[in-house]
Amino acid sequence: MRLLKSLLTNHPLVNILFTVVIAMGAMSYVTMPREQDPEINFNWVNVTTVLRGASAEDVEKLVTEPLEDALRNVQDIKFVSSNSRQSVSTLLVRFRDISERVFDKRINDLRREIQNKANEELPEAADDPLILEITSSNGFPTALVVVTGQADDENLRRQALTIKEDLERLTGVDQVLAFGLHDPEMHVELDPQALAARGLAASTIADSLARSFADISAGKARVVGGEWLVRIEGTTADPEQLAQFQLNIPGTTDQLVTLGDVATVKRGREEPERLVALGDQPAVSLSVTKISYTNTLELIGRIRQYIERKNETLTGSGVGVRLADDQTVQTRQALNIMQKNAGLGLTLVLLVCWLFLGFRIAAMVTLGIAFSVAGAFWLLNITGNTLNISVLLGIVIVLGMLVDDAVVVVEAIYYRLQRGAKALDAAIDALREVAGPVTAAVSTTVAAFLPLMLLPGIVGKFMFVIPFVVTVGLVVSLVEAFWILPSHVISSAKPVTKYRPDAHWRSRWTHKLRINYTLALTYVMRRPKRFLSVALLLFITAVGAVGAGAIRMEFFTFDAIRLFYVNVDMPPDTPLETTLRETRKVEQVVRQYVDAEEVREITSLAGIKFTDIEPLYGDQYGQIQVALQPGGNGSRSVAEIVESMRDAVESTPSNATLSFLTLSGGPPTAAPI
Repeated sequence: MRLLKSLLTNHPLVNILFTVVIAMGAMSYVTMPREQDPEINFNWVNVTTVLRGASAEDVEKLVTEPLEDALRNVQDIKFVSSNSRQSVSTLLVRFRDISERVFDKRINDLRREIQNKANEELPEAADDPLILEITSSNGFPTALVVVTGQADDENLRRQALTIKEDLERLTGVDQVLAFGLHDPEMHVELDPQALAARGLAASTIADSLARSFADISAGKARVVGGEWLVRIEGTTADPEQLAQFQLNIPGTTDQLVTLGDVATVKRGREEPERLVALGDQPAVSLSVTKISYTNTLELIGRIRQYIERKNETLTGSGVGVRLADDQTVQTRQALNIMQKNAGLGLTLVLLVCWLFLGFRIAAMVTLGIAFSVAGAFWLLNITGNTLNISVLLGIVIVLGMLVDDAVVVVEAIYYRLQRGAKALDAAIDALREVAGPVTAAVSTTVAAFLPLMLLPGIVGKFMFVIPFVVTVGLVVSLVEAFWILPSHVISSAKPVTKYRPDAHWRSRWTHKLRINYTLALTYVMRRPKRFLSVALLLFITAVGAVGAGAIRMEFFTFDAIRLFYVNVDMPPDTPLETTLRETRKVEQVVRQYVDAEEVREITSLAGIKFTDIEPLYGDQYGQIQVALQPGGNGSRSVAEIVESMRDAVESTPSNATLSFLTLSGGPPTAAPI
């Protein structure tokens, strides 16, 4: 009891603690990264390996199968999905629902096994496998930047490459994936007759070029007064210089011919694996993903500023840059709505407190709510959370609960003050009376939310944030109700008018309300069978409505992202150019069913197909990305737009299989592989 009195009367300590928590909470709220969904690791890992020039069959045999064998030594893998195509092997590894600590160990095991297998069995020409953990930050692009040009030429390629490198240097950018960016090459077209006349074989020339077309560091050479670094330059971007490369004629030691004598050397570009078009213009698509715990809104702001500056410098070059998709508009709107709801809820709570309990108690409750919410934000920031929809939803849920214990404690104190008790004695007696019930009430609420923090799987990771916020807020509110609030009441206590039930309109109004409530309660209690039957009937009706499907079961009801895809799946042997041509034909149908004011950009791609789990690669895959403007009053939803064009799109004359893909926030909803 002595300790409690010391804490309650140590007003400087209480005021300092109150000020620090409020300041740190406000600072945390301002500095916490903004994003739509909480930061989640899906326990998915993508392994990509490049073997340039290899066919899909060779990639499967030489790369994919050995890497799949290596993964057999890694524990806790749920499944492995592999995809082999020309030059590229992709493995999607899904781990079981394991703790973060165990997952980190399994990732290290996977990296070790993959690297060992790459060193031992993969061809020397294969690049080192790229291992990427898929999270809510990099699983879906934060922004889509499209670079357009007058023609698919070197000017477009060079400008797009520069823009890609500039975007990668922006703070918060994890990686930028380029689609439609074809690297330059030197093409050597051999003349069969010239080769036969000189007894040369194509393989001999290829081996000679492979050995010689390289820059070699030859160490240091000592000269008078110092040292020189010796470097032999074997590479060149000049076709004429490469044409002077000398070849030995078989069977001779002194007869040489140049490469230009038996071949034509010219500049070219690699064979395209993906093609992109924006309207009638060739384009390069740059998909930007962010680093974990990066403020999405600020990152998009930096990208917008860069695009504005870049377009000014590109004036007259025939190249333009556009932000084709920006999903932060929905994030900003959703955050604003949740913040407004939280503010409205706080206002209503204070209004009700004033209506029933008076201004002084309402003011004390206001301080209590401010302290509890600030403490919750501070702890959320310390534990590495971001400010997202789930966090704000938890704040809205807990807002009304934070009032309960504060109202009970402060009302109990003022009850005693009105009857002449000293402030300290009133606070101690009130805490002695209500501490147990208030703690029990908060504990039962926390106990009800705690199981939601233990849900397994990806859904459990998304769901964890809401009960965590509620629990943190309630625990902080207990500290406020049992220490901060009584201390404030004691320090600000003034003589209180002696209690008179009929001296104020509020007392008369609440007295009348209590009488009516007592009469209604008495009426119900005297007819138990009738009202229990009504309650049972309502319960059975509710259960029946759920069982009959009248109430749709949907664990997460996230709004659809204002972006959808039209998939154009061609037969497996379709050339890439044909796939793009068919995709653009379908695009023309799509444009007929969307209004100009509701579309941001429509982009056609060939050679890649995005799904809600992973991208698929292949010449037969085409896809139309339709990025919509932010929704507003009267605007059509994504589902309405898709349904308006579904019949027309699916009936388009084509050899392709046409389908739609819409996305929403929250955990993946597709069926398991």
